[in-house]
Amino acid sequence: MTNIRTPKPTESELEILQVLWNNKQASVRTVHEVLLKTKDAGYTTTLKLMQIMFEKGLVTRDDSNKTHIYQPAVSKEKTQKLFVNKMIDTLFAGSSANLVLQALGGHEASKEELNKIQELINQLKKDK
Repeated sequence: MTNIRTPKPTESELEILQVLWNNKQASVRTVHEVLLKTKDAGYTTTLKLMQIMFEKGLVTRDDSNKTHIYQPAVSKEKTQKLFVNKMIDTLFAGSSANLVLQALGGHEASKEELNKIQELINQLKKDK
């Protein structure tokens, strides 16, 4: 049986993925211009990172035109789940409750967020 592992993106790769998730697809130039709004990044660094991400299977690339267009090959939800599960295992000794308590204790949640959390709790209780 083949075990296909989803590659874990680095922090810089996550920043690029965020741009791609927001835009659905983008050229290196577009990604680079978005990144420049929040950090000092060189174009060639962005290009190299996106090439590495392509090799890792984090993005796909349409190279049928002169300008290569990249798309995310991993979903935002799957990536979030990967990081959250790793965080629960390593920082919270496998306790998702401790993660939630820490998150809610350290940040003020809006009324809408609290309502969503309550709905999830109600659904989880109903499923038990």
